Amino acid sequence: MEHILFLTGRLAQPQLERVLAGIDNAPFTHEVRDLGLQVAALMTADMVRRRLATPVAAQRIIVPGRCRGDLEALSRHYGLPVQRGPEELKDLPQFFNRQARPVDLSQTGSLLFAEIVDAPRLSVAQIVERALALRAEGADVIDLGGLPQTAFGHLAESVQALKACGLRVSVDSVNTDELRLGARAGADYLLSLSLDTLWLADEVAATPVLIPREPADEASLDAAIAQLQRRGRPFLADPILDPIPFGFAASITRYHRLRQCHPEVAIMMGVGNLTELTEADTSGINALLFGIAAELGVAAVLTTQVSAHARRAVREADWARRIMHAAVRHGALPKGLSPALMTVHDKHPFPDTPAEIAATAAQVRDPNFRVQVAADGLHVYNRDGLRQGPDPFTLWPRLGLHDDAAHAFYMGVELARAEIAWRLGKRYVQDQPLDWGCAVERAAEPLEGWCAPGSTRAAGAAAGAAAGAPSGATAAGACAGAPAVPAANPGATPGATPGATPAAIPTAIPAAP
Repeated sequence: MEHILFLTGRLAQPQLERVLAGIDNAPFTHEVRDLGLQVAALMTADMVRRRLATPVAAQRIIVPGRCRGDLEALSRHYGLPVQRGPEELKDLPQFFNRQARPVDLSQTGSLLFAEIVDAPRLSVAQIVERALALRAEGADVIDLGGLPQTAFGHLAESVQALKACGLRVSVDSVNTDELRLGARAGADYLLSLSLDTLWLADEVAATPVLIPREPADEASLDAAIAQLQRRGRPFLADPILDPIPFGFAASITRYHRLRQCHPEVAIMMGVGNLTELTEADTSGINALLFGIAAELGVAAVLTTQVSAHARRAVREADWARRIMHAAVRHGALPKGLSPALMTVHDKHPFPDTPAEIAATAAQVRDPNFRVQVAADGLHVYNRDGLRQGPDPFTLWPRLGLHDDAAHAFYMGVELARAEIAWRLGKRYVQDQPLDWGCAVERAAEPLEGWCAPGSTRAAGAAAGAAAGAPSGATAAGACAGAPAVPAANPGATPGATPGATPAAIPTAIPAAP
């Protein structure tokens, strides 16, 4: 059985030992070792190398999730793997889930079309700029939307410019002249042809998207499908997804019947009628619709990004198609694959109980403030005691910062974040921005380098040095000099940043309930 050495700090050690003892049927034995510092978030690779002698009687070393430095070099030094853990030590059981297996979210299962709905009103340069931004957010095909009674004189030039950038292009118009012009300029897809305009498919090479004459006219769509099948032409079929309450449920059944009647047909689903016309967070809408699409084997999805509340619809759609395709492919619930679509709430927002926070606070001997959030509200503590309250205004009079403007500003920022996290049910980590999933762009923080932590209070420098931090530092773990979370923890290599475009992301599928 594998033996793992967990490195941590004095404040986190008791909690880490409790968490590890609570893992049922753990596939490993372990040792927890305090590396001689108060706060685990202060740990660096250089510190480990200085303080942990060789040889190490273990098959693996796990360090706190925010441990900075070159772990590959550390692995070579000790001759065994050295890994970072999750940022919250209570997430260790999930990391060590014995049934977990890696899942590759680089597989999408469907093409993602992103429409530029006002293309006729934009210049060619503006269209290209918008298209490249949409591709960066995950779009596979750029859809140039036409506008009723609006000339699109630069349509051909726009298609050619996009093709020159290596983009796939579709033209979306009710005007058959525009569709023909776009196709002859090099467009890959035409949206959309009905039974009455199917003749255009004989004149161009672009792949048509077939729609019914009217959304409820399934017979006309079946007839159009039959004609192109006889001709051996590739196509996509779209029964049209109607908005709520104008036939949404009925339109879902049309997609289901289309799949039952035509198991081999490539289906397109346009989701804008739901994401744009429903005042609700689009991440949840996309999750549900792409779950339906994945079950039906939909080959392409068309989305838009017009309304202010749908500003991240393309990025959400990209994540949703990957997550739902993986769930269907592996026959597993869409849980534990990625937190990218958890934009408002977190699954486990409050990892520490008030009693656990109080126990940690009782060990603190320096003046630097720590901020944590539990189910009962905000907790702020240092050597002078623990304060608890629902918001910054309640806590402010008890912090003693009336004559310390810089520190008051810092604590105001942190407590505002903490209150938002508490009220929404999000995970709060001191000195870190709240994680809004794919709703907010968030660059991955490089942990290979190391930057000296600083103090939340000028008087804390000596206390931090006494606690085992580098000279001039305190029990603060951030580059900006703010205090680190006391329960910094060991665990696994961090996953991908939700705000980034998903790639081959190693994650895990939980066992079925």
